[in-house]
Amino acid sequence: MSIISVNRLGMRSATLKWIVLVATVVIGLIIAIQLYWLNDIYQLEQKQFDTNVVKCVRGLFEDLELSDSPGGHLQQMITLRPSSNVFVIRIDRLPAGNELVKFVTRELLDFNILTKCNLALFDGSRQEYVYHRTIYLPGPETSDTFYPTGVYVQDYSYILLNFPDRSSYILSQLGFWIGGSIILILLLTGLSVSLFFFYKQKFLIEVQKDFVNNFTHEFKTPLAVMKIAADVLSSPGIVQQPQRLEKYAKIITNETEHLENQVERLLKTAVSEHGNLKVRKESVQVGELIHQALSKLQPLIEKKQVRIELKLEEEKELTVKADKVHLELALVNLIENAIKYSDQPVVVIEAGMGSSGKFILVKDNGIGIEERYLKHIFKKFYRVPTGNVHNVKGFGLGLNFVKKIVSAHGGKVMVSSVPDIGTVFKIILPE
Repeated sequence: MSIISVNRLGMRSATLKWIVLVATVVIGLIIAIQLYWLNDIYQLEQKQFDTNVVKCVRGLFEDLELSDSPGGHLQQMITLRPSSNVFVIRIDRLPAGNELVKFVTRELLDFNILTKCNLALFDGSRQEYVYHRTIYLPGPETSDTFYPTGVYVQDYSYILLNFPDRSSYILSQLGFWIGGSIILILLLTGLSVSLFFFYKQKFLIEVQKDFVNNFTHEFKTPLAVMKIAADVLSSPGIVQQPQRLEKYAKIITNETEHLENQVERLLKTAVSEHGNLKVRKESVQVGELIHQALSKLQPLIEKKQVRIELKLEEEKELTVKADKVHLELALVNLIENAIKYSDQPVVVIEAGMGSSGKFILVKDNGIGIEERYLKHIFKKFYRVPTGNVHNVKGFGLGLNFVKKIVSAHGGKVMVSSVPDIGTVFKIILPE
């Protein structure tokens, strides 16, 4: 049951869909690798910065004789790293402050560490900072703006080197790589978006072609039947054959009603696409609504010898606040599908009160729908693949319009189906 036919549209676009998917995955991998590589370079630059600071410290010990053991290992000299920006360097002798600033500045310039450095000298015997300066590179040599906010209390003297702008300085060193990476990521993202819109445009073109083909087939057959019937009615002597005259006149009437119904659906769907579907609610008797929907489908019911089973125990009392015209059209769609997709149709229509509100249920004994397709059946133009079954035509708009109508009433449509057993559609409307 439902809008079921060969899903030619999906088959035609499957290859393109996979190409776009693979291209998107490749672009995503390139971006991920680029970001990983950029982070790796940043980590290397951090290590290089620390290595250069260690070289500066080695130079200080050589220039100022700060240690009683000149051959001591540097790892023993840099005794503390409270954070990535701070280096605490153990010393045995306290140098003069101005002399320390001079040599630190020279070492930083020699190793190309051109960022602000807060320098402080801690006296272990007095347990306080006895000297502090800020060194700006490349800029004014010194300034008195730095005041240590915390004391790293130790039982020895040390030199404190604090590089507050370390992270931003390292990032500035990577400016070319970051800029190039950003441009590359933007280009790849733009390419990915372009592929998505290309696929969407291609899909819309396929939808348009599929719709035109369906439209042509849906109208061609009734028109051909009407032409044949008209030729028979215009033949000489038809007046002397009243039974034959009535038969072909009825054929023309039925086919005309069929075309009118299809045009009505297309027009209502087109109107609904321009905005939210507007409904005019009034008190509607559910039983009467179901009977009117069945009367519109009477020619099809007689043609396929459908057995209709009504379960309307509360027929006289059950009413809903709804737009009569639209809700009737939704029922016509559901009942027509139940008839079309069954070889020997038995359609059960039930109405009543449920825990979620008032409901109308349409059940059939048709070919059913596989579970994997159920989530797609309310999409516009979607038609479920059915193997070798090709005898049912349609636009793929019916269930999409049913959902729009029910949603406009604040309700919902539920569906359950078992292949080769049948399908159940349940419209639930609020109280």
